[in-house]
Amino acid sequence: MEKIWLIIKREFFTRVRKKSFLVTTLLVPLAFAAMIIVPILMATTSSQHKRIAVIDDSGLFENKFPDSKDVYFKYLRNQSVDSLKLHYEEQGYEGVLYIPQFDISRPSGFEFYSSGQASVTIESSINRDINDIIEKKRMELQGIDQSKMDDIRSNVEVTFKNGKEEKKGNSWVAYGIGYASGFIIYFILLLFGTSVMRGVMEEKVSRIAEVMISSVKPFQLMMGKIIGIAAVGLLQFFIWGVLVTAIYSLIPLFFSAESMQAATQSGAMAQGNHADQVEMVRRIRDVVGSIHWSLIVPCFVFYFLGGYLFYSSLYAAIGSLANEDASDIQQLTIPVTVPIIIGIMIMMRAVQDPGSPLAVWGSIIPFTSPMVMMARLPYGVPGTVPYWQLALSFICLIGGFMGTTWAAGRIYRTGILMYGKKITLKEALKWIGRQP
Repeated sequence: MEKIWLIIKREFFTRVRKKSFLVTTLLVPLAFAAMIIVPILMATTSSQHKRIAVIDDSGLFENKFPDSKDVYFKYLRNQSVDSLKLHYEEQGYEGVLYIPQFDISRPSGFEFYSSGQASVTIESSINRDINDIIEKKRMELQGIDQSKMDDIRSNVEVTFKNGKEEKKGNSWVAYGIGYASGFIIYFILLLFGTSVMRGVMEEKVSRIAEVMISSVKPFQLMMGKIIGIAAVGLLQFFIWGVLVTAIYSLIPLFFSAESMQAATQSGAMAQGNHADQVEMVRRIRDVVGSIHWSLIVPCFVFYFLGGYLFYSSLYAAIGSLANEDASDIQQLTIPVTVPIIIGIMIMMRAVQDPGSPLAVWGSIIPFTSPMVMMARLPYGVPGTVPYWQLALSFICLIGGFMGTTWAAGRIYRTGILMYGKKITLKEALKWIGRQP
């Protein structure tokens, strides 16, 4: 155990002292800060006021296009559209909207002229406003009272509750948390697993492994490397959590509530009115607060460690098969990488239907359970995920880790000392059954 501890410390401090560790550790919190600060700055920075010239030959749209803080509509009379198209920029207009005489039952011929492609905001708002105005005109011709239609329309929403405690639920919040958790696990397995493999390859090709094997057993070397790199990952996640929490707490000190609200309104929810936006934010906060975080967080740590140890032992075994031509190792990684890819594919299905047989079995089989189970847990325990499924997933992952570690240790013990020969996967599998 003492020798494994020495290898763990060596792997840990060697990687922590690298500049790449410092850069990577700082980039994630900075990216998080940019995702919050940039929209606030964009929302609070005054944009150029765009003026749109409108020629309405139909007379139906006169003074009916709503102005906004960014777009202003100017209705022009007694002007030729052909002449205005040539000189609208000289008059300070961003573009020209031409509305011809048209049949209200079959409207057509609407055109917008500009020197470049119109922005998505202008295009969507003009199309929406034109259709709303035509719809109201049709209702007027049919003798339909708009106020009565507003009274008739229903906007009922069902309150979804789950569990014996009848907590309010939201499938989109569970979907987002499950998808993010599963994708982070997927990213961890690939990033840190390949990091273990590259570390083993470098030590074997540089013959450092020969010196270390003279003092420790191959299994001890493999376990020390795996645990040491896992410790680096945990430290990095801890630092990310502290920095992200600090940034989230400090942002209100530098930006007013009005500017942050403006950033929210300028985002994807800006299509609705302010009351709807406030209500949506309130509901999301209520549902996020109802998530069983005391279960989600420990399970995330367990599946992070379990999935990492499960796959990193396999990647370490693959790395021990490398020779002087490192490109030969790419084919050997396919049997290890494919299950991870299959896991992320099942996870994408599980967040949509967490109770399907595919999601259930994917969350139990250790090759895919780290990603798939994390996608199912936000939907509720024991509702969507019974306790027996969670316990069976734990047992299978622990058993899978022990099995892959044992098998990988057999391959690693022989492969780490073999040089000058291209080793096939079939040959490496035979080493598992050999007596030590």
